[in-house]
Amino acid sequence: MPQHIHLCIIQPSGYIHSLGFLDQARFARHQFRQLGAEVTIGKNRLREDAINIIFGAHLGFPAQLKQRFTCVFFNLEQLGEGGAIVSKAYIELLSSSAVMDYDSRNLAAYGCKVGDIPIVSFQFAPYLYQAEMLPLEDRPIDLLFFGGINERRHAIIDRIEACGWSVSRFDQPLFSEERDQFIRQSKAVFNCHFYESSRFEQARAFHTLSMGTPVISERTDLTTPPPAFEKAVRWVSDDELENFFANEFLTPKWQQQALEQLQAFRETDASESWKITHDYCQALWDIDGKGKADQVWRPTQMNLGSGKDYKLGWLNVDIIARAHPDLVIDLSQEVKFPIEARTLGGGTVVLEKNSLHTIYANNVLEHVPDLPCLMTNLLALLKEDGEFELEVPYEKSTTAWQDPTHLRAMNINSWAYYTSWFWYMGWFEHRFEIVLFQWLDIDLKACEENQAAFMKVRLKKICTTPHERTIARLTQSDFGSVPDDIFNSYS
Repeated sequence: MPQHIHLCIIQPSGYIHSLGFLDQARFARHQFRQLGAEVTIGKNRLREDAINIIFGAHLGFPAQLKQRFTCVFFNLEQLGEGGAIVSKAYIELLSSSAVMDYDSRNLAAYGCKVGDIPIVSFQFAPYLYQAEMLPLEDRPIDLLFFGGINERRHAIIDRIEACGWSVSRFDQPLFSEERDQFIRQSKAVFNCHFYESSRFEQARAFHTLSMGTPVISERTDLTTPPPAFEKAVRWVSDDELENFFANEFLTPKWQQQALEQLQAFRETDASESWKITHDYCQALWDIDGKGKADQVWRPTQMNLGSGKDYKLGWLNVDIIARAHPDLVIDLSQEVKFPIEARTLGGGTVVLEKNSLHTIYANNVLEHVPDLPCLMTNLLALLKEDGEFELEVPYEKSTTAWQDPTHLRAMNINSWAYYTSWFWYMGWFEHRFEIVLFQWLDIDLKACEENQAAFMKVRLKKICTTPHERTIARLTQSDFGSVPDDIFNSYS
């Protein structure tokens, strides 16, 4: 049976440019599906029951997760002299892991050579092609550029516009279908190199060409595109840039050539390199994938809530599956520990008392129907000195009650029942103490109370003192759990 392949895109919180990896992930999904594999795509989520191909690991990836998951890191950065500046940790990750790449010139940067790992190419993507497309001459955008802008790219675009053309650019980052609608309305897309290394941006070009939009690309002495792009792209050297845009662009001759180049690209096929990659992944799974999948995970960090706040490497729990947590569970209801359950990634997790050293909840507590029950369960799960860090809206701010699912507003006294008045909760041996309290403004920066939109609180699980337990016996209806005093007399 073909192995499950999971494509994981790393997206740090709020980092919109990770959406750019969707183009390459969709192409990888298409290629692996053609080979009979089951393929899924996820954001920051890994699967125990699959080979995980990681996109964007240079943005941050905990290397210890390789002990639990079968991982292949897809390097899409231009590495080496004149290329992207990446962290030492990323190079070490590539050097010590299974890797795939799109350009053999990257390999030396992390100690590999040609033949050690699979090198893939991005070519014609039939799922993007539309037989009924707008003719080139009827498209409203003459020339489109998309992607990051630096001084190098800006200078080249200025030269094109000096020839009388307006180079259309987005005023805000757009990706996927929201960007593609404009590519389909463009007579051509212009590509130029971001780095002095001048690696051809095939990941951008394949997507554009597959949609039936011509690509005009800068070419330097260092630009060595894959063979599939040689006859599919209109290459322009630095010394002919002005002549091309002044005398050739959008002429009937250019349009005819552009249509021929699009047809040439539709005849390309990248399947051979992806078959090699599929076999590489399958071999990796056969070595130790099943062993990793059968491990029982005993997490030490838990994140309440999932969705956009998912924490890679933590146990992420939520009450709804569509948030794509690791575990669907409602801890605001009575729960009997330990719990052994299947994760949504196909693994096994055990959640038991006194096992967690950190719990985090970002704007969760104001939604919980039975907050005392939740706090009781969290206290049970934490080790002694374990900490629960949370953020909630402040009741005097407009952030409170703005969400229709808010059930309560909270203030500085909302923590008393979990700390000094713990006995109201029926707790006896342990309670929380506040180790951090901070007002946060709307931008989540520390502020004074009169500017506060949120409260940040860190609670630590501590043992109650003999005096505190005495007060609990005084106030609780059952005297704080009196011992049974069962005595077996000698016969």
